[in-house]
Amino acid sequence: MFSFQDKKAIITGGGSGIGKAIALALAQNGAEVHILELSAENAEKTVAEIKAAGNTAFAHSCNVAMQAETAAIFEKIGAIHVLVNNAGIAHIGKADTTPEEDFDKVMNVNVKGVYNCIRAAIPQLRKSGGGVILNMASIAALVGLADRFAYSTAKGAVKAMTMSVAKDYLTENIRCNSISPARVHTPFVDGFLEKNYADNKEEMFEKLSKSQPIGRMAKPEEIGYLALYLCSDEAAFITGLDYAIDGGFTTLNN
Repeated sequence: MFSFQDKKAIITGGGSGIGKAIALALAQNGAEVHILELSAENAEKTVAEIKAAGNTAFAHSCNVAMQAETAAIFEKIGAIHVLVNNAGIAHIGKADTTPEEDFDKVMNVNVKGVYNCIRAAIPQLRKSGGGVILNMASIAALVGLADRFAYSTAKGAVKAMTMSVAKDYLTENIRCNSISPARVHTPFVDGFLEKNYADNKEEMFEKLSKSQPIGRMAKPEEIGYLALYLCSDEAAFITGLDYAIDGGFTTLNN
């Protein structure tokens, strides 16, 4: 069950946090993992961890917002079975407090980056007779979150892209789904608290944790396990769906 033996997977943003957890889960179950990361150092660290466990992985320095650069790396990797679009950046601000350059940056990475990877992946998935595309959306695509205008807009686009891709490639044995996490305890969260709440980090961490009805943030590994299932042959009947993994945030917060 959940075997990825003889399968090749690309994970963008796999150097830390959720992307790293997904990369580890796929590698532990036999996949040859290729990590695309803006930070080559982070990518190499994840690769080293995978190799230390006796599994196979490769690091590729890549800015997914750049189409030619992304396409060249996909072509170099060749035929694949899985693409996980995880790379993304966060942003805080309302519509009238978000500068144009910030909005453009979020769109370039979180939307165009996903498009670039899907566009580059389709020919490589066809070489394998089909496969899986898994996009990382967010509960920000499902509900209103304060001060997350650009981020919510981008993740809404990712969710819509998921449905479109699932429909367009249904007859080519290419499935496409998305995951919408609530808050996940990643290095980004720790950095955010250090930068913005240095004097009361513990208090703010507790507050953010309790915004999920279940009373805590998700662990990256928990997102990884859901990704593992959705990318596996055991999920062959699932396409065109978004999965909220949110501790009850979207359904019980009332």
